Amino acid sequence: MTIGVIITLALVVLVLIILAKSVIVIPQQSAYVVERLGRFHEVKNAGFHILMPFVDVVHYRHSLKETALEIAEQVCITRDNVQVAVDGVLYYKIIDPQRASYGVSNLLFAITQLAQTTLRSEIGKIELDRTFEMRSQINMLVVTELDKASESWGVKVFRYEIKNITPPQDVLAAMEKQMRAEREKRAVILQSEGTRDAAINNAEGEKQKVIKASEATKQQRINEAEGQGAAILTVATATAEGIRKVALSINEAGGFEAVQLRVAEQYITQFGNLAKQSTTMILPSNLADVAALVSTAMTTIQKSKTEGQAKKA
Repeated sequence: MTIGVIITLALVVLVLIILAKSVIVIPQQSAYVVERLGRFHEVKNAGFHILMPFVDVVHYRHSLKETALEIAEQVCITRDNVQVAVDGVLYYKIIDPQRASYGVSNLLFAITQLAQTTLRSEIGKIELDRTFEMRSQINMLVVTELDKASESWGVKVFRYEIKNITPPQDVLAAMEKQMRAEREKRAVILQSEGTRDAAINNAEGEKQKVIKASEATKQQRINEAEGQGAAILTVATATAEGIRKVALSINEAGGFEAVQLRVAEQYITQFGNLAKQSTTMILPSNLADVAALVSTAMTTIQKSKTEGQAKKA
């Protein structure tokens, strides 16, 4: 191999090295921080770029996508001095690659430590029983504090989610007993309320039953009274009508003689019944003179008739 060939090969290798150092292709949602002679020069975004060989160097490569960072489990002490193990997930995004490169030496470590210390601080402000129901509020408070501190690092914190809150076993056992007692208490209260409502409903039913029965009795008596009144009125009307017809019949031809015959018949019939019912009788002196008795009755009838006509006149 001649010296000329060796030099040519060396030049080709040098050109390839220069091209490798000067030509870069940055993928989508990525940003490269370029330093020139050890100092920050510019931030290169997605696309094809040419750098000055041996002068410009890509020192930091950042992903601009939203990233999920797992926060390791740590022990926190609540306001009522109970130790709980808490872990979570942090979602953040780099919005300024320059500050993310030079604002902090280790971005992930700084965010993780800040999230853990902020979480311990917020957990220490509340009691154990409220940590479970205040997860959302704790998450928002952690995000707010992280967002304030990470602004100078070129990072935007979107949300923080607590994954697990694990109290000690003895505390879990005590909480289980407490929840069981609460459930039993609610069951007893619901049962007593059911019994009370049933008693009220029964009493109301009995009340309505008595009221309905009294109303039915009242209506029955009203109907009976109306029926009796109608019956009395009907009987009185029929009696009056009968008397009126009898009076009219008396004034007709042969009416007076018919009355005499009827009076005689009634006298004989009633006297016969009286003889059957009693063994002792007081007889009038003129018992055999039926005509005299009938005449006396007819005289009374004739007198009443004459007085009635006189009143009408």
